[in-house]
Amino acid sequence: MQFDDDAQLDDSQVQDRRGIPGGGLAIGGGAVGILGLVLALVFGFDPGLLNSVTGSGGGKPATGQAAGSTDQQTSTCKTGADANKRQDCRILAVVNSVQNYWQGDFASRGRQYSLAPTVLFTDRVQTACGAATSAVGPFYCPGDHKAYFDLGFFNDMTRQLGAQGGPFAEAYVVAHEYGHHVQTLLGTMAKVGNDRQGADSASVKLELQADCYAGVWTHHATTTPQASTGRPLITKLTDEDIARALDAAESVGDDRIQQRATGKTNPETWTHGSSAQRTQWFTTGYRTGDLTKCNTFG
Repeated sequence: MQFDDDAQLDDSQVQDRRGIPGGGLAIGGGAVGILGLVLALVFGFDPGLLNSVTGSGGGKPATGQAAGSTDQQTSTCKTGADANKRQDCRILAVVNSVQNYWQGDFASRGRQYSLAPTVLFTDRVQTACGAATSAVGPFYCPGDHKAYFDLGFFNDMTRQLGAQGGPFAEAYVVAHEYGHHVQTLLGTMAKVGNDRQGADSASVKLELQADCYAGVWTHHATTTPQASTGRPLITKLTDEDIARALDAAESVGDDRIQQRATGKTNPETWTHGSSAQRTQWFTTGYRTGDLTKCNTFG
């Protein structure tokens, strides 16, 4: 994956809370072990839901950490050249690209896309959905319309989940979380209700659709222009990049995570879908580039 060196990054789309104590409830004890692996049926959209799984209680809206505080780390991410050199700048650039695409897609359908910030944090964080730790993995909170990432997860994805990793594997994760934001804006989130577990559950369908939306953005990533330059922010994606994204999707399938963690699988507890389903729906989005082809609920 290559970014336009001269592209100007919009750092207002990332709130950097790394190193700022989040406080509050520790989900899964803050450790990424066997429990963390099972919790990281990854890419959840509401840490409050995870409370009920772990027996931690809570899930009430949190107060404390002020939204919008930004330290000086991402403020030094100014250009595409920075994104080609640093991981945090790369995440910012992907967020910019993903949101550029969805703004245009929504406009073409006569709808308005509202920008959603990404929050970078360390160890734990307060959100409108409750407090969460890094053990949860990346997630999107519909209560405050923000995506949350502890960048250490990407190391865990390779060490503990067996993914090959790499820049575009990370981009897939970011695009998946923004798929949940698209679902919130389109009203799809409301379809889940209490149907949160099982191979045919609404939760699985929601997650697979977010994978498909990540594929849709990937299809258009090198042709979506930035408003500031009129040129695409991402100038190059290779077959290897796509293979890394597919490998990441496979690594976070419920069946694969459960097999690695416990030696067996239990479809009745699935919340995100199997490895085969996740790669299938990402591929559907990538090949078609069409949001309407992502009807996992149909």
